[in-house]
Amino acid sequence: MKLYQTHKAPNPRRVRIFMAEKSINAELIELDLQKGENLSKEMRAKNPLGKVPILELDDGTCISECAAIYTYLESQYPQPPLLGTTAIETAQIVMWERQVELALMLQIGMCFQHTTGYFKDRMTPVPEYGKVAGESALKYMKLLDRRLAESTFIAGNRFSAADITALCAIDFGRVVNIRMTDDHPNLKRWHQEVSSRDSAKA
Repeated sequence: MKLYQTHKAPNPRRVRIFMAEKSINAELIELDLQKGENLSKEMRAKNPLGKVPILELDDGTCISECAAIYTYLESQYPQPPLLGTTAIETAQIVMWERQVELALMLQIGMCFQHTTGYFKDRMTPVPEYGKVAGESALKYMKLLDRRLAESTFIAGNRFSAADITALCAIDFGRVVNIRMTDDHPNLKRWHQEVSSRDSAKA
């Protein structure tokens, strides 16, 4: 397998951590997003949106979108389970992972794109929108802190894909000064715990 990625980007990191938890090896193909290497004809044939990560299987099949990659890898490498082992557990994990992706990861991503101008050669940054997106991410962090007051991990008492997505979002948030504070004691406890896992270094 090959994983097309940019090492510093949060979404490829999500997949690397998922794979590390399961001891899955893949060849890492590094792309320079700022130079637009992900937008080449070759890469658009693998993912028409030109986004990373892309998991390319040995037969040439390409899978993009983190949730889709998670689903494939979980089916092929079920241990340890990161998407649940029962219907209700899987539903809870998918629910929380989706919320974290939309309310935290996406908002931080929009804050980054629209306030830094990193991709201004291919989009029109709207700084006001970026600012609002950052504020939305901070509001969701308060919700996560309340959730983690009653749960060891985001989707329950087991480390899951939801924790991976949240960890990568929060760590990337530092780039645009979206950070945990003393008002997030439970989130800080959780962050320290999940950051200490070997997979977090992937």
